Amino acid sequence: MASGKNSKSYSKNNAAHDRRARIEAARKIEAARERRNRIITIGISGVVVAGLVGFGVFVINKDNAEEKQAVAERKEPITGEKVWDAKKLGQTHVKGAVSYPDKPPVGGDHHQAWMNCDAKVYKEPVPNENAVHSLEHGAVWVTYTDKAAKGDIEKLEKKVKDTAYSLMSPYKDQAGAIMLTAWGKQLTVDSADDPRVNKFFSKYVLGEQTPEKGATCSGGVEGK
Repeated sequence: MASGKNSKSYSKNNAAHDRRARIEAARKIEAARERRNRIITIGISGVVVAGLVGFGVFVINKDNAEEKQAVAERKEPITGEKVWDAKKLGQTHVKGAVSYPDKPPVGGDHHQAWMNCDAKVYKEPVPNENAVHSLEHGAVWVTYTDKAAKGDIEKLEKKVKDTAYSLMSPYKDQAGAIMLTAWGKQLTVDSADDPRVNKFFSKYVLGEQTPEKGATCSGGVEGK
């Protein structure tokens, strides 16, 4: 009788041992799976972080390269532009009219009030003396005659409306159909699509030629 009881007890013990062994094996498998998942997650995170860092470095390097290129382009002369000696351009404020040798004028003595030039498009001519003061503040002045094509005028108007420190107005007596003027600088073009237009804006809107950097382009004279 004792032998039968021992046999049953042994069988139960073996079964319990087998269950514990299977449970332990399952736990080890699960633990191994969790470790593997953690390693994969850490690896993926590392790749993502490295990718983000690499992308950030790429963007910074790209921005730096573009800025260096822009600086280099601003230093290059613009083909066909006329340049005056800034030291010979007066900056005295006057009350009356000024007889300028150039049309439009590129600088010189001027009225104490400037034309508003914060992306201003004027449909009527503006006084030379006020516009020259705007040039002194770093503005680019776009002028045109009735020989300019309507499409070119519309494109230039959009350009000016999108650009602070610029103004545009008709100018009857100028030599070219379209002219761009900054302090001591002037360019004549036949079309608004001429690539030199963008170069002129990029180089001379608040450019190195500006006598009074930091001066405002609002709060002056408003035209029509």
